Parts: sequence; C-alpha cells; structure tokens
Amino acid sequence: MLALALLPAGAIAADTGAVPQFMFINGGWLAGGADFRQPESGPGPVKDIPGYKRGGNQEGVQATFRMADVSNPILQPWAREAVQKVNDRVVKGLPAYTPQVSCRPHGVPAFLLHPAQPIYFIQTQDKVLMVWPPNHEVRHIYLTDKHSANLIPSWYGESIGHYENGDTLVVDTIGLNDKTFVDNYRTPHTTQLHVIERFRINPDGEGLTVDVSVEDPGAFTTPWRAVQVYRKQTPGPMRESSCAENPDNFFGHDYDPVPQDDTPDF
Repeated sequence: MLALALLPAGAIAADTGAVPQFMFINGGWLAGGADFRQPESGPGPVKDIPGYKRGGNQEGVQATFRMADVSNPILQPWAREAVQKVNDRVVKGLPAYTPQVSCRPHGVPAFLLHPAQPIYFIQTQDKVLMVWPPNHEVRHIYLTDKHSANLIPSWYGESIGHYENGDTLVVDTIGLNDKTFVDNYRTPHTTQLHVIERFRINPDGEGLTVDVSVEDPGAFTTPWRAVQVYRKQTPGPMRESSCAENPDNFFGHDYDPVPQDDTPDF
C-alpha cells in the first residue's frame, strides 16, 4: 500500500510565516475543469473509461455523461458497484447529472470541481472562507492547531488549516457525512473520509494549484492523490445567486431532487 504523508486528524502545527494572498477585491479563481487531474505518480482518482469520448458542444459533438473506469484499483468492491450503476444509467440513455445541478452541496474534495464560476476567498486572522456563489456554498477553514472532539458528520465536515512557505494554504478536513461524492463520477465515500488539500499560488501569481490527498479505508483500497488547477479571474464582486430557488425537474428525470424543507425558517 502506498504511504501518503496525510497529517493525523489530531493536530496541525501553525506556521507564523508570510500569508499568501488568495483573496483579491474584484474576483476569484476559476477551476480548470470539472474532473480531477492525475498526480505525477501513484494511485489517482477515478477517470473516464479509456477511449471514451465524452465531448460536448464546444467540441461540436453531442454531449454525453461521464462513464467511469471502474477498473481503477482504488475502489473497494461496494464503491465499484456504486459507480458501475451510474455507468449503467448512461448506457440506458438515462441522465447522470452531477449533484450540483440539483443544488446539492458538493462536499470535500468535490468542492474543488465546481465549474463555470470562480471560487472567492475571504481571509481573516482566524479563518479562511471559500465561497462558490451560485449555490451559496461556503467552506469555513479554521486557522487553529487541532480538530474539535466528537465531531458530528456534516456536508463539509470540519476543516482546519495553516499557511506554509508564504505561498501555500494547507487544509485538513474530517467529520464529513456520507451524502456526497468525492468527484463528478459519483464515487462514494464513508464518514471515515480524511482529505488534505494544499492550495499553492503559482509563481506567476495568475494560477492556483491544489494538491489533494484522500484517505478513506471504508471506500478505498489505498490512499490516493489528485490535482486541480485554477486561473485568476476578475469578473468583479460576488453576485447573489440562489440555485435552489429554481427547482427544475430535468426533463422528468428526478435523479437528484432539489433539496426542499417542509417547515419555514421563520
């Protein structure tokens, strides 16, 4: 089994060095794709079946849904079966929309796969916020040295972080529920999921690279790594947008109903 340098869930030592500026006044960081990139070496994330052409309107072909390569050795048998069921839907001509299309939280690490609109950072002395405006999704990263005791699993778990080398934010996340997926192939996970993300501003200042380490002995046979890249965008301040106020039923396919509450907030 490949040993990754995943930090223990108990503590992360703070770094008192320079703080990299992920936040800027008129924009954020746009993801380079809705799928993770492979690491330079070692086990990597689920990807398309070899030779499968997903395509899309930009390529001038009919867009198709993802078809995951279930032979990826990181998958435990039950996780492989879950992903295969998604493939079977696509083969039958049924949709395999991502949960984000139905306004459902992406969780971690899939938050990094939000497409089309940039992620905005807000940095304070004791917290970093990562905001994806279209679904009012906000990740809270606490700049403290250890996780809380007796965490109750939640959509985004508990993230603690620290800065390194003047250009990197290291984020350790545990306490995640099992209602999300780790990617847009609907690869499942359990509440044992432990994710380390290293956000690093590229030397030119115009790009951002995130190295991701994932460990979940309940769903995966081994720890694995993935990469996401961003580029700086300056569309202006965040605009208010509420995905769940447009509860479309996609062509009659109620694959992931838009979350609704039967009781009023006030």
